[in-house]
Amino acid sequence: MALGLTNISEDDRNSDGHPRLDAENGEELMHVQPGVSIALGNRAPEPSGTLFISTERVVWLSDGERTKGYGVDFVSISLHAVSRDPDAYSSPCIYCQIDKGDDEESDGSDSECNEDLDLSKISEMRLIPSDPSQLDNLFNIFCECAALNPEPGEDDEEENEWIFGDEQNGEAIGADGGDASEWHFSENLANPIGQANGGHDLAHSVLELQINDQRFEDAEEMEHEEPDGHQ
Repeated sequence: MALGLTNISEDDRNSDGHPRLDAENGEELMHVQPGVSIALGNRAPEPSGTLFISTERVVWLSDGERTKGYGVDFVSISLHAVSRDPDAYSSPCIYCQIDKGDDEESDGSDSECNEDLDLSKISEMRLIPSDPSQLDNLFNIFCECAALNPEPGEDDEEENEWIFGDEQNGEAIGADGGDASEWHFSENLANPIGQANGGHDLAHSVLELQINDQRFEDAEEMEHEEPDGHQ
């Protein structure tokens, strides 16, 4: 299975315009969202197309050009989040970081902006629905499908388990409550919700982060019960 973005050609579409699914291996279509633009790297958004989310991958197909489309497996999406901050990006979107299968940084010439698109260099993707009210629903579907595609050989205690919330002001924290400030999140999101793929779901992680208030109450009771003359 190749990491990173791939081209989806006209031959990869069914007669109804939908992407061909690998039904023999259990791939199922989970959601279809029309009216979605896609922005790859630092490039301008493509004209509107249709977003298809299956149990294994995300596929965007252009409405105007049957030969244009992009796909990425969930195992290649290392992080996805909702971005509503106009300072981070001009339109509300689903922001994704993509594992390209190598550790090399993009070169200083910013090849993602070049006229000839090299998908192997794309490490970020934004999906921009024409109806921003669909963002939370899309995010939840991303979470559901990402949970179906854990990284091969992933351990339950991997460092992937980050969540983002208003109270962290864009900083990542681990599911055990530890500081993850050394972990780099490449976009300054305001009021984001997000999940690094391949770990506990958000609700479970939030529960792990909750503090047991009862233990503080017990400590206070013990302190009040001490004799007044105790040194």
